[in-house]
Amino acid sequence: MCQGVTSTQLFCFYISGATAISGATIPLNALTLNVMNPDRRFSLLLRILLPVLLFIPAHSVFSQIPIRIRVTEAIPPDSVDRERMSKKHFWRASAEVVGFNTGLWAFDRFIQHGDFSYISFNTIKENFREGFKWDNDKLGTNTFLHPYNGSLYFNAGRSNGFNFWQSELFAIAGSGMWELFMECEYPSTNDFIATPIGGAALGEILFRASDAVLDDRLTGGPRAGREIACFILSPMRGINRIVTGDAWKVRPTRGRLFGQPNFALRASIGYRALQYNGHFRDIHQGLGMQIDAEYGDRFEVKSTSPYDYFTFKAQLQMMKTQPFLSQIELKGRLLARELFDNYGSKGSLGLYQHFDFYDSDTIGTLRKVPFKLGIPASVGAGFMFRDVDRKTHVFDCFAHANIVALGSILSDHYTTDERNYNWATGFSLKAGVNLVMRKNRLSISASHNYYRLFTLKGYDYGTDLRIVNFRKLNVMGDKSVASLNMTEARLDWRIWRRFYATLLFTNYVRSSHYRDFDHVKTYSSSLSLMASYKF
Repeated sequence: MCQGVTSTQLFCFYISGATAISGATIPLNALTLNVMNPDRRFSLLLRILLPVLLFIPAHSVFSQIPIRIRVTEAIPPDSVDRERMSKKHFWRASAEVVGFNTGLWAFDRFIQHGDFSYISFNTIKENFREGFKWDNDKLGTNTFLHPYNGSLYFNAGRSNGFNFWQSELFAIAGSGMWELFMECEYPSTNDFIATPIGGAALGEILFRASDAVLDDRLTGGPRAGREIACFILSPMRGINRIVTGDAWKVRPTRGRLFGQPNFALRASIGYRALQYNGHFRDIHQGLGMQIDAEYGDRFEVKSTSPYDYFTFKAQLQMMKTQPFLSQIELKGRLLARELFDNYGSKGSLGLYQHFDFYDSDTIGTLRKVPFKLGIPASVGAGFMFRDVDRKTHVFDCFAHANIVALGSILSDHYTTDERNYNWATGFSLKAGVNLVMRKNRLSISASHNYYRLFTLKGYDYGTDLRIVNFRKLNVMGDKSVASLNMTEARLDWRIWRRFYATLLFTNYVRSSHYRDFDHVKTYSSSLSLMASYKF
């Protein structure tokens, strides 16, 4: 259950000498990681990864966000590279999964001295006897760090020649090994779902990002920088390249499995304000940053390989009492087909995997938390439409309907141990429109996400959560039906070349109907004034 936190520690320990390439200046050592709380470990991982994502080359891309008006033709990979990197190495991949879990356990046991790491045959037998239970780790640990752990298992397979679906089996096996054998805490139901499924989403994106920075034709400093960036983005791939010698071999080709895909990136930074329930006297304000990325062509459906097309959005902030990461939204296409392509209008229908994370903390004198949501396992149908490229404007829209296999949402009552949210299952609906006018000078976009989540297994009414044994308590939280509406409107006005002035407004409405408590409805909103650059 503590695996996500400690794996991040180990990962940071591995790359402590290599953070200069990403611009990070945070000192990393075992002592720092040992005393760092989970939220700061969470922030540290993001501070390392995000600058490296900005390192991904986009020099061949002419597409724009929110609408990709001009999509350049992707350059396919060299056949020699594809054949070489598609060779499967089962035993090497399996050894990496087992070796990672063993090394992680040794780190927890002999360096961290974590209580959960004191395992024996008796603890393993007890894990099998008691079975899986819902755990009470923090939201960031359970719905981001555990999926990140799963991405390492996933990429052990992916970097050893296995495809997306085959690599998912390594994530399942790695998660099962850890939950059943490597901890003296009972195996976690939510971890066993979130780790492999969310791990596949994060893992494939990081694997493709690592692929984009590689260039085996280079030598010296430029080559070393790219290899370090590859290692940080996908540690398992970096290890494999060192083991096989690919990290320093010079070839006449780039050494990329995916060639040179289309990639668009938008970075925004500026002022952000957050308020709760209309209490403007308690506005929180500070620095905000948002990263938006689009990979591939949304209407290119000849290839149905998973994640040939995906979008990624991350929102960060530096405000008192608020988490560093406030939002992640990821949509990856698993398969698709063209519905029509008539006179410039295009439409496609696909199956998409979704990964969502929204986080906030207490605000002002009210000491209220506006919202929390984690969706590490969700899949559904998605429709995309683009109108004719007219002289005055270009218009497109999208709509998604998804099943949420595992989700979590803020609770007003289950606020004990390390958890203040309910586990749940349900569905989500997403829709949005984008409009670009005046030859890319002005772009307007609006979107709405609706989540309906059902917490089915609650604790008995009257249970005193202050004295309960959480190791034995096996519940999803407060029995309830909850919803979160997230509405976003954005305006970008080009001021010079690729620089834009941005106005971003987001509104959150949470509604929770409890079986044993009164209905709770809260409102919060944020406003951002930023400068944006489209790569």
